Amino acid sequence: MNISVKIGKAKFQNPVTVASGTFGHSEKYYSLEEVKKLGALTPKTVTLNAQEGNPPPRIVETPSGMLNAIGIENPGADGFINSKLPALKKIGIPLIVSILGHTDKEFCILTGKFNDIDGVSALELNLSCPNLGKKILVAQDPQATYRVVKAVKKISHYPVIAKLAPNVTDITVIAKAAEDAGADGISLINTFAGMVINVKTRRSVLGNVTGGVSGPAIRPMAVEMVYKTAQKVNIPIIAMGGIMTADDALQYIIAGATMVAVGTASFINPRAPLDVLNGIKAYMRKNKITDIKQVIGSLNK
Repeated sequence: MNISVKIGKAKFQNPVTVASGTFGHSEKYYSLEEVKKLGALTPKTVTLNAQEGNPPPRIVETPSGMLNAIGIENPGADGFINSKLPALKKIGIPLIVSILGHTDKEFCILTGKFNDIDGVSALELNLSCPNLGKKILVAQDPQATYRVVKAVKKISHYPVIAKLAPNVTDITVIAKAAEDAGADGISLINTFAGMVINVKTRRSVLGNVTGGVSGPAIRPMAVEMVYKTAQKVNIPIIAMGGIMTADDALQYIIAGATMVAVGTASFINPRAPLDVLNGIKAYMRKNKITDIKQVIGSLNK
């Protein structure tokens, strides 16, 4: 059974990773042999300078999901490279490093910082974080998406993956812009913009007022976006959005995704990514499928 996949020149032993921001920095967790079974790890997004994140409360449960406004809390690129990356590299599986620049120049500086570091397999450009207070995201503008991806791709030593936002009229237009700029892959979707109001206090439950909705509630919409995007681009898609089980992940793969990322499910079941991986293998054995490529994009076959 062949379940290996590729994005650009990066090779992964299987199609399951974790969504950025949902996998902690615990060395005790990293040392578990089971973690090494995943196809890749995608740590929390890194910015050029350290960020404290948004004021609390940062997370609230919603029907069939959750709303978060963490705000990309992180130690900055240098802090990540010095204090977080060594333990991640010891795991021995590919790392997809997620980066976010507040300007085009910052994206390029971040790319340069990771260019010559062993253990990095790909860069994911977070063009779509919904809780930083910006009026418009890079991933909501095809020209801005093209510009940033083009600039990073020009200097990157690694495959470049553009992470896109669902809060757009037509996500395929943005995806095509990323592909035209040279992106090796696309991640979709990020969270939907949302908010929850406390009717007693008449205030937002989140300290940041608004945040990003994730979990099973968004999955049908995300699957449709992955399917539509797969019809328009010829580069691999890393799909995410409410994956709780292997069947959920298989919906995305059948719709056209090359890889899947498990996020919110990990908060209630830390084994969720491994359960998804094992379930994909079981599905392939049951249906006598010898190569994952037979499943990818098979909806119309």
